[in-house]
Amino acid sequence: MSAVCILAPVVIAAWPAFSAAVVAAAGSLGYQVAAEAADLKKTAAVAGKTPHKVELEIENSEVVTSQLGREQRLSVTRAGVTITFSRDARGRASLCVTGSGHSAEELRALGEELSQAVVQQYVYQRLMDEMRARGFNVVEEETTEDRSIRLKVRHWDG
Repeated sequence: MSAVCILAPVVIAAWPAFSAAVVAAAGSLGYQVAAEAADLKKTAAVAGKTPHKVELEIENSEVVTSQLGREQRLSVTRAGVTITFSRDARGRASLCVTGSGHSAEELRALGEELSQAVVQQYVYQRLMDEMRARGFNVVEEETTEDRSIRLKVRHWDG
């Protein structure tokens, strides 16, 4: 028997699960966890550049937890671009993309690329955890050029 599963995720997670997805997705795209936001502002001020700034909301996501305060943030950086994830007043995950020498359109594209990777990583991890809990084994995993992930799983009823 075969099945095809198409996932349209709504991310509902505690901050630790969400931040783990951010770090994993960012690492796969070449980002590194950045210093505190204050340090990032100092670096930009020393360079004498006013970075462009774009704010985005991660589509189909809602971070629901009492553990995440409005002041908690996670920043990643790559090639002069810093992306900061946070929780807004409505409990939704949002991000702010800043960088000197990049247009607003370029920053928006980078932010959207990373936010999509975060949602994918979060759903992937949840799916893998659920399959393991239900006794499924991954027998084949493939990541295509467009970053789609194909899994072949097996389950034996005994």
